[in-house]
Amino acid sequence: MSKRISKAIFPVAGMGTRFLPATKAIPKEILPLVDRPLIQYAIDEAREAGIEEFIFVTARGKSALEDYFDAAPELERSLTAKKKTALLDILNSTNMDSGAIAYVRQKEALGLGHAVWCARRLIADEPVAVLLPDDVMVGGKRPCLAQMVEAWEKTDRTGTMVATMEVDDAMISSYGVIDPDTTATDISGRTVRAKGLVEKPKAEDAPSNLAVIGRYILPPTIFDYLSEGKTGAGGEIQLTDAIAAEATAGRAVHGFRFEGQRFDCGSKAGYLQATVSIALQREDLAGELAEFLNELQPRISMAAE
Repeated sequence: MSKRISKAIFPVAGMGTRFLPATKAIPKEILPLVDRPLIQYAIDEAREAGIEEFIFVTARGKSALEDYFDAAPELERSLTAKKKTALLDILNSTNMDSGAIAYVRQKEALGLGHAVWCARRLIADEPVAVLLPDDVMVGGKRPCLAQMVEAWEKTDRTGTMVATMEVDDAMISSYGVIDPDTTATDISGRTVRAKGLVEKPKAEDAPSNLAVIGRYILPPTIFDYLSEGKTGAGGEIQLTDAIAAEATAGRAVHGFRFEGQRFDCGSKAGYLQATVSIALQREDLAGELAEFLNELQPRISMAAE
């Protein structure tokens, strides 16, 4: 039987050019959604799924990301002296235990598959989760990755599982897309067996409208394909191609239709949508923000025309 999933890879080497000039000075993953940075949402989700070891694939200029998870003794002493225990608890929740977090460098931007491959020496013969911090998942009774782990454990516990969502034809060419096996059994009520995946197909060529989004559970065999360094769409080493190779080899690949909502915080519009949505779920912010949005309704209606 396969080992349980206790490690997760976080590809965070991107330059965040869509958020310039802010990302000239700070990593995109540190940009706040309300009062927590993007990366904290991914870390909290991973923790709730049972992840104990966190592997960050970084690049030059990401030192602020590393510092974020370190202790801040001066700030802690100041909050303690002022008896601001609530803030101290929030601060302590961002700390990582010594040895729980590791950093590896991706020297060249050669694609998501290459970023995952960079962490290969920290993964033994075991399954591993991959979380893309740009994709913020909210809602649902349990976080997205926890839902996936539960569904994955109902499979043979050796295969691949990817989070999926339905997308419109106009957007399908921006995603990896599942080619579903319609003869397979739905294991959990939310899974679909994939007989292949296609990276960024044209709408007319897409095998389905089920797009792969930023949560993955991968078997160790995925690194065999990634080590070959084969390039795909955009001249990059695509993780989608490696997963498709798993399906071609006859190993189990499942798409998982998670419960909740995904925000693409790699885009400005998605980032703003996530900020508003998360703020409206906060008791300390919802009332004032909702009142403000109601006042803006005439302008919102005009903008939508």
